[in-house]
Amino acid sequence: MINVIYKIYQLFIAAPILLVLTIMAALATIIGCALFNASWWSYYPGKIWSRAFVRLLLLPVKVEGREHMDATQSYIIIPNHQGMFDIFLIYGFLNRHFKWMMKEELRSMPLVGKACESAGFIFVDQKGGPKKMKMLHDRARSVLQGGISLVVFPEGARTWDGQMRRFKRGAFQLASELQLPLLPITINGSFDVQPRSRGYVSFVDWHPLTLTIHPALQPSEPTDEAEHALMQQAYDVIASRLEPSVKSAPKAGTYNPED
Repeated sequence: MINVIYKIYQLFIAAPILLVLTIMAALATIIGCALFNASWWSYYPGKIWSRAFVRLLLLPVKVEGREHMDATQSYIIIPNHQGMFDIFLIYGFLNRHFKWMMKEELRSMPLVGKACESAGFIFVDQKGGPKKMKMLHDRARSVLQGGISLVVFPEGARTWDGQMRRFKRGAFQLASELQLPLLPITINGSFDVQPRSRGYVSFVDWHPLTLTIHPALQPSEPTDEAEHALMQQAYDVIASRLEPSVKSAPKAGTYNPED
């Protein structure tokens, strides 16, 4: 009965409000970045929108490990990717000014894609060659200054079954090249709220959300061996705080040297 009431609440109360808030946040970002302080408007409308999304859906949030973040340090932030609510959880509750690294196809999303472009987020063309990768790294280098960080999902996409996928090399190559610390984050609960199999537009299930911030990892020399060791270390750290129901795949599959 409670589940039915929750779905009715989502459909007739939360969903209409969230639709209006999404449009308002996107327009605020586009107009604010064009006319006013682009740094402020590129972050805070999205932060407020994300917090509202979670609060209106009555989802409890717990954040652990804020003491591991240095306010003056730029990080490459690497969370696991359980579902769509990872975005709301990080954007709304990390309390850290950052840019997203996101798939190129998301640029075509009505209004939201334009807002992301206006905010200066970095779009990744997964079919890009060495020239595009250099442009990507140059763009990231220009962003990662003055305490502004970059969020990259090292799995590359949301999990289908709740288990953490193998990591791709991009975030670790970037950290090694720029000699910037990686900030591992473990997300729990997002898969239970809305798994990937349901798509973006669907009812959500009530479940607590947890964001665990781990101590930063510092890259060493830019070699393949050091990079793979760092990937393994990051994978193990993130997996160490996953709930038992979504434990990661065996360690043998933590990264793919071909990626």
